[in-house]
Amino acid sequence: MFNNKTVTKLNNINLAQTTTTPYEIEVEKADGIYIYDKKGKRYADLISGIAVSNLGHNNESIKEAIKQQVDSYLHVMVYGEYKQAPQQELANLLAKVLPEQLNSSFFVNSGTEANEAALKLAKRVTGRTELVSCYKSYHGSTHGSLSVTGNESKKYHVRPLLPGVSFMEFNKIEDLALITPQTAAVIIEPIQGDAGVRIPSLNYMKALRKKCNETGALLIFDEIQTGFGRTGKLFAFEHFDVVPDILTLAKAMGGGMPIGAFISSHNYMKKLTFNPVLGHITTFGGHPVNCASALENLKILTEGTLIKLVENKGKLFEKIIKHPQIVEIRRIGLFFAIEMKTPEIVQDIVLKCKEKGVLSFWFLSNPQSFRIAPPLIISEEEIKETAQIIHEVIAEVTK
Repeated sequence: MFNNKTVTKLNNINLAQTTTTPYEIEVEKADGIYIYDKKGKRYADLISGIAVSNLGHNNESIKEAIKQQVDSYLHVMVYGEYKQAPQQELANLLAKVLPEQLNSSFFVNSGTEANEAALKLAKRVTGRTELVSCYKSYHGSTHGSLSVTGNESKKYHVRPLLPGVSFMEFNKIEDLALITPQTAAVIIEPIQGDAGVRIPSLNYMKALRKKCNETGALLIFDEIQTGFGRTGKLFAFEHFDVVPDILTLAKAMGGGMPIGAFISSHNYMKKLTFNPVLGHITTFGGHPVNCASALENLKILTEGTLIKLVENKGKLFEKIIKHPQIVEIRRIGLFFAIEMKTPEIVQDIVLKCKEKGVLSFWFLSNPQSFRIAPPLIISEEEIKETAQIIHEVIAEVTK
């Protein structure tokens, strides 16, 4: 058992950090929509661990699935060499709930790895090398994923990155001209997350699909943040009746366990098996425990009515939060960006909400907005309580 002094030392020296000012909640336990610190303070987790815990914390069915798999076996072989029921059953269920052409899943460890692999697959299928992405997009922190991320402040210290990447304005039909017969793939979030919940028009999404069809470029939808019910549909692309050639998933996929996937047609995916063999490999991808958790998570989401309630829950949140000092609320389902006049106001709101036991967060590419993305299981009473706190904090900070 670590004492407080030891934990402080780990945080400052031995455990690498991502910022100089982390949240530093010393977590004791988590249950439902709540996280509890070691002093017993309760925090309503309105960010779901950044769009991960869509079914909340400590879900009993998911825990039982994990325990059963742990009792059977853990890692036994690198991905793809053995037949493992958790992998196969998860792939089967994904194929059942996805459009027919998205019938072959490759399981990896994270969202950024899913995007890396999707870019490789697109180059292999098309024989091309040029890529198109969007400004203010976020696709991950590894070199390939960062190359197609549209946030220069995250990139300039680690250049050079992948060559041949062009960026277009999201939801601007004129910029689709950047997609040419030399384009291997367009990678895009169907709803931009880190840019502050930017929702494209139906016309734009239809035009994007058409342009890719005309040029032979593959369309990659990064649903790492929007998948698994967050937007009121199982996947965000369902709002637009547009199907990608490759779909990438992670975050809420695992029910709290680390897993990602890139999914395409069997005809495309089999190209990774020859010339050369092992066209994409992973040691821990498709870990049986994580697949068992992801399978139970997907069963809960698809067999119940939870996703059907998401939009009305979002509307209730929005109704209570509204305040004259809010510049704009951008929302789809339970995915919010609440824009204020300055980043400083956002900072004050986020920290004041934390003091009052409500966790919100900011966006890397949209610092004048803060995010809310609560677990989908949040009740009406919990919405009313937490939304009222946010409303009161906005009033206090902006008075």
